[in-house]
Amino acid sequence: MKRATRAAGAAFIGTTIEWYDFYVYATAAALIFDDLFFPNASSPAVALMASFATYAVGFFARPLGGIVFGHFGDRVGRKSALVVTLLMMGVATFAVGVLPTYASIGALAPALLVLLRFVQGLAVGGEWGGAVLMAVEHAPEGRKTFYGGFAQLGNPAGALLATGAFSLITLFGEDALMSWGWRVPFIVSAVLVLVGLMIRLRVEESPVFARTEKSAMPIKAVFRTSWRSVLLGIGTLPVAIGGYYILTTFLLAYATGPSVGESEQLILNGLSFAAFVELVATLGIAYMGDKFGSRKVAIWFLVATAVLAVPQFAVLGSHNTLLIFGLLGLMRLATSGTYGPMAAILSEMFPPQVRYTGISLAYQGAGAIFGGLSPLVATALVAGAGGAAWPAVALLVGMCVLSVVCLAVAPRHRDRVPTTV
Repeated sequence: MKRATRAAGAAFIGTTIEWYDFYVYATAAALIFDDLFFPNASSPAVALMASFATYAVGFFARPLGGIVFGHFGDRVGRKSALVVTLLMMGVATFAVGVLPTYASIGALAPALLVLLRFVQGLAVGGEWGGAVLMAVEHAPEGRKTFYGGFAQLGNPAGALLATGAFSLITLFGEDALMSWGWRVPFIVSAVLVLVGLMIRLRVEESPVFARTEKSAMPIKAVFRTSWRSVLLGIGTLPVAIGGYYILTTFLLAYATGPSVGESEQLILNGLSFAAFVELVATLGIAYMGDKFGSRKVAIWFLVATAVLAVPQFAVLGSHNTLLIFGLLGLMRLATSGTYGPMAAILSEMFPPQVRYTGISLAYQGAGAIFGGLSPLVATALVAGAGGAAWPAVALLVGMCVLSVVCLAVAPRHRDRVPTTV
């Protein structure tokens, strides 16, 4: 049990740092990168879409990261792959923090921004699958959803740190944010990475991996034997991934834009509160997954997400702090119920020989399709509707329907290799 707890703790710390780095970029893309890196766009909406397009590059790089580090993790080991991904993410994020803007070096600035976002995508593409497997494969039978929930905790913890960092910076005023303040959350990532590396290096390799016959070419084996699992895995994740970004990155830009006019400080604080709700709720939801069935619990919360979609966007523009905070918190509780159990759900869809590659392809493929495009598509649809929010609501509800269908038919695989804890 001690090794399982240590592995779960390391998964939490590592994924927190990785997601912090990823979400710091997402927050900056929604708030300021349009002005700093795309000042010559024909309109504010076009500049924002260009900013979101650089944000999307990270998602398109994630499947490649999943393939590369999935192969490495299935052949060499989960632990080694995770050390490399953490280093890559830390270097890329720090580099964004010291990157000159368009005003200093012209078109080279957005080009370098895209390159660094691509490296971030490669890193997080390999991180999630390995962190999940280190937690789930060390876990005792009947507790896999709960222990896998520690890897999922890194998402809200990273989001809380990222939005919290920008909330603090905005206290210095708009001029400070635009001149130097936006760089601070990126630069402090270097300290977090060093802490994460010290913790991660102390964790033992997954016992399931150690006792499993290795595949010579995991990517070929996945497409030969488990391609349906990859497609269904992608289909289970549109809300857990894409819905999340509609309700964070897109919502932040939409709520603070000219058609709604909420203050940046209010929405950032509200998103920080929502991330705290998810952080508190995730392990409880994971415990429910072990008790009632992880897929059943995920479906319950998918229904709740669809029901809450209309009131979530309806309260924006009310300038009512209590209503906005309340709906952001309720919606994040619902979406955390679609995300928390996914570590165990996806892990059991693939055999251990190709599990790192398989779950990385499914998760990062969904990230590229639903995570990378959702804010961009929602922004375009809402702009086409004259600023009305109903297209974003319809998109979110459609994602819920797809997730429920795929969860209902997804396969299960039980490890035949005993797990040592």
